Formats: sequence, C-alpha cells, structure tokens
Amino acid sequence: MKRLALALSLSTAPLSAQSLLYRSPNLAGTWVPDPGVLQFDFLHRFYIAPAPSHAVVNSPTFTLALGLGRGLSFGTWFATHSLAGSLRGANSPNETEIFARWRFLGGAEGTGGLHLSLTPAYDFLAQSVDAELGADFTSGPLTLEGAARFLSRPLGDSSKARPAFGGGAVVRLTRYIALSADVGSFVNPTVQAAWSAGVNFVIPGSPHTFSLEVSTASSSTIQGNSIGKTIKPLYGFEFTIPLHLSRFRPWFHPHEVAQVVPLRLIPSVADVPAVDVRMSGIHYRADTVTVAAGEAVRWVNADPLVHTVAFDDGSGTSADIPQNGTFTFRFDRPGVYPYHCTQHPFMKGVVIVK
Repeated sequence: MKRLALALSLSTAPLSAQSLLYRSPNLAGTWVPDPGVLQFDFLHRFYIAPAPSHAVVNSPTFTLALGLGRGLSFGTWFATHSLAGSLRGANSPNETEIFARWRFLGGAEGTGGLHLSLTPAYDFLAQSVDAELGADFTSGPLTLEGAARFLSRPLGDSSKARPAFGGGAVVRLTRYIALSADVGSFVNPTVQAAWSAGVNFVIPGSPHTFSLEVSTASSSTIQGNSIGKTIKPLYGFEFTIPLHLSRFRPWFHPHEVAQVVPLRLIPSVADVPAVDVRMSGIHYRADTVTVAAGEAVRWVNADPLVHTVAFDDGSGTSADIPQNGTFTFRFDRPGVYPYHCTQHPFMKGVVIVK
C-alpha cells in the first residue's frame, strides 16, 4: 500500500502531451501537441462474437499527430473494421484519414476557459472531405465538450453531404482519475448514435494517460465517431504516448552536433526568496510565477527523484536537486524566463520578471 500511495503521489496530468483527463473517448477535443512533440495514441476496441465461434473481433485505431507550433498540428488516423466505405462498397475495411488542426482560441490543454479548434481532413476510404469544429470549456474539475462536423461523403455515400454533431463531458474525481462520456450522430433519425463512456487515469511518474472504455463506435475518426456500428457495445482501452523529437535533434540534423554547447551550471544563491516553486508529482506545482526584478525564486524538490531547473534559452541550469533539496536563483532583469527539467523534459515552468 505504501508503494501504491507513492506511485499516486508522483502522478499528475502530463505536460506537452495529450491527456485523457480532458477528453472523452469519441471526441477529439481541441488538443494540439507542443512543437516537436509527436503524439501517438493507441485505441483498441473489441467484441466477442456469439456462439458457436465466440471469436474476438478487434478494431484498433492509431493516431499520429505532430505539433508544428502556433496552435497547429498535422496527423493521421488509421482504423480497422471501419464503416467509412460501406455505402461505396469498398473492398477494404481499413480507414486512413489525414488531418490538420488549428487551435485558434484558448491556451494549452488543461487550462481553464473556452478552447476552439478547426480540423479539416480527408478520408481516403470514404473519399470524403471532412471537417470538425471542436470546442471545450474547462472550469475546475469539469470539462464540457462539443463538436460540429461536416462530411462530404458520409460512409462513402456520394448522394449527399451530411452534418453531424457530438457532445460530452469529463469529470476529474482526483488529480489522477476522471470519468467521461459522450454521444455523437449524423443528422439522420435512422442512423444509430455513437456513444461512449470511460474511466481515465494518469500513468504514475510518466507523461502517459490510459483509459478503459465502452462504446458503440468501432473507429475513432471524424466519420467513425459519428455513427454507432452495433447495438452491442465494444469494450477496450486507449493509451497516449508523447514522443519528444527535440531530444533527437542531432540525429535529425547531424551538422548541428558541433554547435551543441553544454548548459552552464548556475550556483544556488543565498537570497531570501520572494516565491517558492514546489516540485512534486514530477511537476512544477506553480507553472507560472511572477516576481519583481532583483527578487529570487526558490525551487523545492518534494519528489524522491532528482530534478533540475534549466532555462530554455540555454543560459544555464542548476545542479541536480535531490529530494528535499532546494535551488534559488535571483532574476536581475525584467523578462520572461521559460525553463524545464533536464531529467524530465515534460516538466515545464515560466518565471515572469517585471
């Protein structure tokens, strides 16, 4: 029990990654990966066929999305056992949809207030130009979601374009666990709605999240999230994995290796701090702090892990800060100073000096 409590104490909503604590299973939300982060999501759903076969039919969906900066990303969904080409009589049930996303209102995922995003896409299986206007509003432990979709060839039907709508909610019971549910459908009374529900978790000590889900939608694409495949629900799970490509920059740009300069170690000063930043749960508990020029900030490590404070501009870094250790730095000039932990790059913070 002590080990379990320790694991939970180290977990928190991840930074620089999509978090299932802010999204329900069948709504894509407004999330956009940070620049240089390749988001990989694995969604697996299945059902068991009736007797006599009792065969397990799997329907995975893979998501890849690369953050490009300024609220932009580009990616693809690949889904198996999709309905997207059913009316067109496609030979393959495998669905590939490429998309771009522009979050044009609101800050990063997990920040409060209203967020809006636009997602144009093209579905190769349905041969359809699709689009989704996504919205979510976060206040405290509650996130409300909405989506308005347009599909030029729903399920590959060339006879008419059709809109679809979806809505859902996420309630965070603790910092580590949330409940979510949603429903979505084409504007057609004869079409079965796609609904889902999930229990979402943060993976302790990592930027990953995990969910256990039940849904009537077999694929998680714009088309797949707009129609229920079967009356009998499918069960499954989703796992999110952020890949920080910036770590491999020398590999992508070998000519830049010679330009890499080790960060200068910055000694801790003895000044009385104007503000403390607690490091716990592999997270800077105060993501943004504001001080006056000439004042100092102290970082206090409450984790049983080593952390650092490294300034993003390359000006320097602290030595390793052990458990119960501190690091204090005085900011002499006004400006905005973003920083991160070299041991755990998804840990980020900002000091604003006025």
